[in-house]
Amino acid sequence: MTGSDAASAVLPLLVIEDEPSVMAFIRTALERHGYSVVPASSGVEGLDRLAADRYMGIISDMRTPGGVSGADVHAWIVQHRPELISRMLFTTGDTANEETAAVLRSTGVPYIEKPFRARQLIMLVESIIGKAGARP
Repeated sequence: MTGSDAASAVLPLLVIEDEPSVMAFIRTALERHGYSVVPASSGVEGLDRLAADRYMGIISDMRTPGGVSGADVHAWIVQHRPELISRMLFTTGDTANEETAAVLRSTGVPYIEKPFRARQLIMLVESIIGKAGARP
């Protein structure tokens, strides 16, 4: 994609989620509301994609396989893509875990607790990342 193409294209959302059924749910909900989605099944894959391309925002599970967590993805964004810090959303099914709760508090990244409804997700994504079709 050339620079002018990138400027005129609407950027996709990067979704980092290792559970195929949850990824399918999130992807379907977002695409039905006009978002383009790039999936990543681990934090490692998510970081590779972040290093290679531009995104409108990131939705990341707190816990993914491969040794790179949502907190690690956030730390990478702080260092390498600070413009995305305010355009990040965590998903988690583990808010009772003190380590997860501490990360959520320390990063200040908004989160949505699993299981969640598509409407909850879309409302949160629109408020944090912006409506589909909006330019970053």
